[in-house]
Amino acid sequence: MTCKDCGKDINPQQFKDSKESLGVALCERHTKLIKKVILDNDTPIEAIHLFFALKAAGVHPMLEWWDGKKSVDIAISRVKLNIEIDKNNNMITHEQAINDLEEAMHSFKNGFTTIRIPHLAIKYYLDETVENILGIISGLKANIKAI
Repeated sequence: MTCKDCGKDINPQQFKDSKESLGVALCERHTKLIKKVILDNDTPIEAIHLFFALKAAGVHPMLEWWDGKKSVDIAISRVKLNIEIDKNNNMITHEQAINDLEEAMHSFKNGFTTIRIPHLAIKYYLDETVENILGIISGLKANIKAI
């Protein structure tokens, strides 16, 4: 058993503890770091799962990246892609909808594409979500080369 972040060997108890609390096998150091990120930023657990799934797929994501206005759940800077995880997409208000649109416009003006992914897509369809994001990354790379 190894840490999904650093590759360091972890003992069975640490494996169990990190899997139960975060859903990802991490060493003690990275478990503490990720828990701090969650507490400091109110990061959804699904963002953690997606972050490590993207890393496993060969992407270089950044967790809780500051875009100049706010912290983004996951950013892939090479293709200027921001990923936000919607925690309660069925309870969106009209104020939240316009705020989301304004944030997307702010990112777009700075050359970033923002996508919002419902937490349930990650919870129940993680592999498919990663495949779709890889397709988006591929499309963005093609657009960057065309410019």
